[in-house]
Amino acid sequence: MELIAAKSIVSKAKSPELWFGAEYNMNIYRGCCHGCIYCDSRSDCYQVDNFDEVKAKENALSIIEKDLKGKRNKGVVATGAMSDPYNPYEAEQRLTRRALELLHKYGFGCCIATKGSLITRDIDILKSIIKHSPVIAKITITSADDKLSKMVEPNAQPSSKRFEAIGGLSRNGIFAGVLLMPILPFIEDNEENLVNIIRLAHESGAKFVYPTLAVSLRDNQKVYFYKALDEKFPGVKEKYIKQYGNSFWCYSSNYKVLMEIIKENCDKYGLLYKMKDIIHAYKSKYQSEQLTLY
Repeated sequence: MELIAAKSIVSKAKSPELWFGAEYNMNIYRGCCHGCIYCDSRSDCYQVDNFDEVKAKENALSIIEKDLKGKRNKGVVATGAMSDPYNPYEAEQRLTRRALELLHKYGFGCCIATKGSLITRDIDILKSIIKHSPVIAKITITSADDKLSKMVEPNAQPSSKRFEAIGGLSRNGIFAGVLLMPILPFIEDNEENLVNIIRLAHESGAKFVYPTLAVSLRDNQKVYFYKALDEKFPGVKEKYIKQYGNSFWCYSSNYKVLMEIIKENCDKYGLLYKMKDIIHAYKSKYQSEQLTLY
């Protein structure tokens, strides 16, 4: 794997209250080989050359340790925003695992986003972290059907494997749930798909389902996405052009109806779906303990 230079890896998050309460961000890898047709990280603004090739940051672990030592305040460190921390190379490289060990060593929590079941390999470390800090695992699932998920996310594990991962995490006391995003208009934004995802999330022991019934499209990512639509979903590109034009956010035309369906089904199964409620659920215990100490 090609290595790329980095001066710092753990950086301060701008708005923790808007994104799962993570105070810091950490991306060990750059690029992603899942091949998801919708991924916004291909956009020019991120300046990631050859995005489909996974690269690791050189001396990542020593940089992360230095970054953590230099933080005056503890907090939750998020990973998985720009590149899946459990890409296929992680099985051998073990950079994510060793980074989690450093989070544990220095008393930080973690917020993980992934499409890979390899996260279950690190349940032992996650269980160690939750003894002192918050942990949340977010598994992206946009289709209840493995065949459709293969078309939309061709090199990622099928949805069924991701539900199994949620089950493994939940059985071990890890606060885990579904990132229901992005939901592609004209492809995944239908009642049957959403209801089945929520049902399967419940059956897997998920604590939450966080939805975004839209996809973002800009510059070269739009070109990539439209080409994929022509290849996999003939005729759908024309619907996007007619419905959204040059819009950045492409929301489902059935947004209000489908959000009500999501809320009703999440309430039915006792699943959280509001950001503030999810953050409170996995962090409040530790905040209360800190107050008690003082």
